[in-house]
Amino acid sequence: MVTGVHDITDHGAPERPSAVGVAVPHEGLVQPVVEQRQGRSRRASLALRLILPLILFALWWILTATKVITSTTFASPRSTWDAFTFLLLHQDLIGDIGVSAARAGAGLLIGGGVGLILGVTVGLFRLGEELLDSSMQMLRTLPFPALIFLFIFWYGIGEVAKVLLIALAALIPMYLNTSNGVRNVDRRVVEAARSFGLRGRRLVRQVVIPLAMPSILNGLRFAAGISVIALVFAETIAANQGIGYLVEQASSLQQIPNLVVCIIIYALLGITADVLVRVLERYSMPWRRHMAIR
Repeated sequence: MVTGVHDITDHGAPERPSAVGVAVPHEGLVQPVVEQRQGRSRRASLALRLILPLILFALWWILTATKVITSTTFASPRSTWDAFTFLLLHQDLIGDIGVSAARAGAGLLIGGGVGLILGVTVGLFRLGEELLDSSMQMLRTLPFPALIFLFIFWYGIGEVAKVLLIALAALIPMYLNTSNGVRNVDRRVVEAARSFGLRGRRLVRQVVIPLAMPSILNGLRFAAGISVIALVFAETIAANQGIGYLVEQASSLQQIPNLVVCIIIYALLGITADVLVRVLERYSMPWRRHMAIR
């Protein structure tokens, strides 16, 4: 027989009886255990993520040190580091990184925003799907590099052409994932919300968008990665600053270490964009953090 349930207080954190008479730990004792497991899970995840990059770096070091890969083929880690320090100290490397990041960010903001709006429209309304979806699917199949010269003809060789090229590349994955997420929202949940009086914008804002959020953020991750890839092509348009400008310089002067530095910077920009989206996902969908605990 369970007795004394209402007499238990938080003083001393005693065990709390369960409904079947079995003592279970007090809730105050469970939280530190959960936090400890979360900490171990994060450390293990970080270690696993670092294994492959460290192996690749070790192979790079060994193959260049043993001359299996010659300096005319690929730069060694030491020469790459020397090139990085030279660019950092004697050229405006930080400014070039900032310019490239601003281009990618502006393109992602414009393309992601338009893709989000179009995706929600197509996902919610049959008329929107009939008017827009076939055109977006055709746009998706266009080879991106082929559009560069068309954008130069339309917008010149300034920043507008570069940013709009990146925006176009980011628009497609954002649109596809958003429209798919909105279409696949559980209709039973929507009908239940309607029975409670939610209609129109409130229904979309409070029910449809939160349920489609995993797909939307997945689209944002793809769009962020593609915006960095598009940045590489966009910065071939007569850039006088940015990582693409350094690539053009290194290519014309056959400076392989400088090229490797630029490639690594592009990769780090992509990783940074992905991490930022993951942080946004963590705080916009906190329930997924608890579901991920093993």
